[in-house]
Formats: sequence, structure tokens, C-alpha cells
Amino acid sequence: MKNHSHKIRSLTIVAAMLFAGSVLAASAEKLDLEADKALEVFREDIKGSEVFLNQAAGYLVFPRVIKIGIGIGGETGEGVLRVGGQTIDYYRTSAGSFGLQLGAQAKSVVIVFMTKDSLQKFRNSNGWKVGIDGSVALVDIGAGKTIDSQNISDPVVGFIFGSKGLMYNLTLEGSKFSKLDKS
Repeated sequence: MKNHSHKIRSLTIVAAMLFAGSVLAASAEKLDLEADKALEVFREDIKGSEVFLNQAAGYLVFPRVIKIGIGIGGETGEGVLRVGGQTIDYYRTSAGSFGLQLGAQAKSVVIVFMTKDSLQKFRNSNGWKVGIDGSVALVDIGAGKTIDSQNISDPVVGFIFGSKGLMYNLTLEGSKFSKLDKS
């Protein structure tokens, strides 16, 4: 009986993730507008963020990543890759997790490629996975502090934020980024 309830719970998670994925599926135009809004929040709420965007070889913007979990969790979201401030590709992020978890959460994610080499490795990959294909240094700072690109020298830097600024104790480890066809 225990195995049966575990299977039902797993199927519930899979169904929820498929539903979330279909809800998130957006047109290229809508995704660009949502990315613009997320970048506006990023710039306004996180002091020093503009420096990272201006110095970046490129950056990924995921305006809304949804995480759903009942014991087994998963998250997914669609985003844009921008180079020189222009969208050049569309991506989906996905990740799974195990452990004590219940509920749903939405967040925004910006991943900044500080070097042309790190951006090129990402673009040449066939499904880039954090922790395997590359590492992402997550920035989390206390309220009122400013991020400083001089102190952060990693080639790939990530920011996870919500409506109240940067989120803490979160990870991108295991997240996979796959290119989408939005033509």
C-alpha cells in the first residue's frame, strides 16, 4: 500500500508539472514583455544590478519559474537569452528535487554570463545543466546592501528574486536549460 501511495503522489507531481508547463508556455512576444518587466524589477530592487547587465556578454532572464512540491518537487519556467540587450534565443529551465516540501512558489531568475567564453559554452551546449556543464555563483545580499561586480569575479553569476528582492537559501544546482523553438 505504501508503494501505491508513493506512485500516486509521483503521478500527481508529474501532472502538476505538466499543467504548470502548459500554463507557462508563452508566445515569443509575451515572453519578451515579461522578461522586460522582470528586468525592470531586477534593476529597481537590486542595487548594483545594472553594472552586471552592462558588463555581461549576455544574460538569461526567466520572469517566472514555478516550483511545485509534495515530497517530490519540480520547477519549470521559460525565459530569454539576451546579448547586447536584444533577445537572441528562448530557453526553458527545469529541475527536480526530493525531500520535505509542500506547496508552490514563483520566483524570477537572471543568469549573467560575464565572459564571452562562458556565454559561448552555454550557447554551444545541448541542454546546459548547472553543476555539470558549468557552475553559477549565486548572489544573495542583505537588505540595503549593494552588489559589486569588482568583488564577484565568477564567469557566470545568478540572481534569484521575488517581489521583495533577492531570495535566500535557494539554489540553481541541478537546473537544466534547454533551447526552445519560438519561431
